[in-house]
Amino acid sequence: MSGPTDTYRTLAGPSRAEIKVKGSRFIAEAFPVPDADAAEARIAALRKREYNATHVCSAYRVGRDGQTFRYHDDGEPSGTAGAPILRQIEGRGLTNTLVAVTRYFGGTKLGTGGLVRAYGDAAAAALDGATLVERVVRVPVRLQFAYADTAPAMRTLEAFDAEIRETRYTDDTELLVAVRASEADALIARFIDHLAGRGRAERLEDEASDPEA
Repeated sequence: MSGPTDTYRTLAGPSRAEIKVKGSRFIAEAFPVPDADAAEARIAALRKREYNATHVCSAYRVGRDGQTFRYHDDGEPSGTAGAPILRQIEGRGLTNTLVAVTRYFGGTKLGTGGLVRAYGDAAAAALDGATLVERVVRVPVRLQFAYADTAPAMRTLEAFDAEIRETRYTDDTELLVAVRASEADALIARFIDHLAGRGRAERLEDEASDPEA
């Protein structure tokens, strides 16, 4: 991902795969996650569930452009577990994605090269079995207008890829809409123009995560 875009790729839901290498079991699980806190919470839950495992290694990438990432080797030699898992996520252009690989040692050491291959292959198997989806990055915008301006306000919205999230009626009408990121500024400008300055439009803090993850 080279810069801000209107869409990003993530997982539609969890996926699981298992491989065996020289007696060791590598159980890979992939999850969509909305942010780093959710990813860390999921990792903690997996470690608690797999308390008998030799290692629970993981990597995740989150944020609109995958700009936030982290990996855990969980006791394996540095760079042999978390990094190859992360490379599988990055290689598919995914974000808001976590992959954890639980290892049950089978009695035969694999060496650094063998570990890199095993963790990478396990992560790849889980991601290959996952359903991928493309999400639209939306920006929240608050619009306020008088009842008499409802028609031009709604015509403006219909010209853009915008979803009405909330509607409030007081003396004026207030809408909270989620508009495609690249269209937010144009929507605000057209709204002000079509209502001849009578309405108010405010771009709020960008949505930082995937609400469907």
